[in-house]
Parts: sequence; C-alpha cells; structure tokens
Amino acid sequence: MNEQTYRVAVITGAASGIGRGLAERAMTERLHLVLADRDGESLERLAAKLSEQGVQVLTQVTDVADATQLEHLRDAALQRFGTVDLLFNNAGVMQTGNCWELSDSQWQRALAVNLGGVINGIRAFLPLLLAQGRPAHVINTASLAGLLNSPFMAAYNVSKQAVVALSESLHYELAALQAQVGVSVLCPGPVASEIMTSDQGQGAAGELNRLLDGQIRQGMSPAELAERVFAAIAEKRFWILPHKGFKPALRARLESVLEERNPQFAPFDPQGDSHVA
Repeated sequence: MNEQTYRVAVITGAASGIGRGLAERAMTERLHLVLADRDGESLERLAAKLSEQGVQVLTQVTDVADATQLEHLRDAALQRFGTVDLLFNNAGVMQTGNCWELSDSQWQRALAVNLGGVINGIRAFLPLLLAQGRPAHVINTASLAGLLNSPFMAAYNVSKQAVVALSESLHYELAALQAQVGVSVLCPGPVASEIMTSDQGQGAAGELNRLLDGQIRQGMSPAELAERVFAAIAEKRFWILPHKGFKPALRARLESVLEERNPQFAPFDPQGDSHVA
C-alpha cells in the first residue's frame, strides 16, 4: 500500500476481533489510527500497545448506532490528523433465534448497529472523503450472511444483506461521479472473535449461540483476515471474500432464484470446497 496515498485510518469496532486485526495490520503500514468502540477499556489497552510501536493513535468511545457520535468521531479525526483516508465501518453485533421470537429491542439493536452503523459512517465521512479530492477507500464489514441465509439468524442475515446492498449502491454512485473514493464490502466466514458475547440467548437460542461461539473462535485469525483486506484495498477490489468454500452454496441459491425453485437450506463449510452433508 502506498503510504503517500493513505495516511489515516478510521476503524469502528476496533477493540477486538476483526477490528483489532485491522488496527494491528494498519500499524505495519505506519498509518495514523482513529479507533472507535463501545468498550473503552479494551480500546485503551489496544491503543497503548500500538503507541508503543510508534503509531499515533486517537481513541473515542463510540456507539455507531448514534449518528451524532459518528459525526463527533469524524470531527475528532480531523482535529487530530487533518484528513481521513480509510474508513472501516466494522462494528457489529449478533442476534440469534426464531425471527418471530426475537424481541423488538433485539431486532432494533441488530439493525441499528450492523446496518445503521454503516449508514451513519457513510453519511458522516463520505462528504469529507469526496471534498478532499484525493484517493480514499471505504470498507464495509458484512458477512457471508450478507450473501446466504441461515435459519435462526434472521436479524443478522437481514442487516448484513442490507450492508451488501448499500455498499454496491455506493459503488455505483461513486463511479457515476468518477470519484477517487473506492468501496469494498468484506464478507467473511468465521473469524476468531467474541462477537457472540453480544447475544445472550436462552434455551435453544443459547445452545445455538454456544455452538456458533465455538465455531467462530476457531475461525480464521484476525491477522490473516486483515492481510487479505489490505491486499484487496491495494487492488481496489469491491468484493473481499476471504473464505471460498461458500461459493457452491451461493451458486445453488442463485440457480434456485433464476429457476424459481423454493429455497432449500444446506449447511456448508465456508473453508471447504463443497456442502457439508
């Protein structure tokens, strides 16, 4: 990555998981960092670690569901560094359970953070990125759930598929402007993180959460994922698909749409080459 092109990265959900991996990878590029998360203690521990490596770090406790807090984050970044070059709309939460049994607060939180956080980030930062008149890039974290549906994950599926739709729309709009701002949508499978701590399900939902938590914690390392993300940014790729094993399932889904067949769910291994029996 050209250090003369990109100097400042803003990362939401930066205190753990994917966000932390992105921050640590950005450190190797000698980027100045603006790190946001609801977990202030973990955020400060990460900032201290990165600062020891000579990186300039600004932290701000931020709930991305609040548009005003994203505007404050933008203003703080400008005041400290004078520019923003990379925007990682990464913060996310998980909710599981039958769609009709999720509470209003569970639905609203999933939509407010996973989708609203990306919308708020775009609305706060895009005018700035365009006005700067220099290369910049927006990376929105979706999920394989942004491309494929699974039972008991409706709130997550809905929010992440909306992030994919928003990202693609933004890509078209910026292309129409011939802007120097690029867009990528990140759709990973399991990445080692603590995202399941955002969903405290009970009963059957609790059992599902414990199963998902185990799978996620054994997923791709955040460091490996971040390496692939930064490679995609350098290549200006829209689709960032770190796990390849989902493609047969996506192809089957698209064929069922084109052929107007009822959908059939089949579990798959995102890191493998085919469906799991």
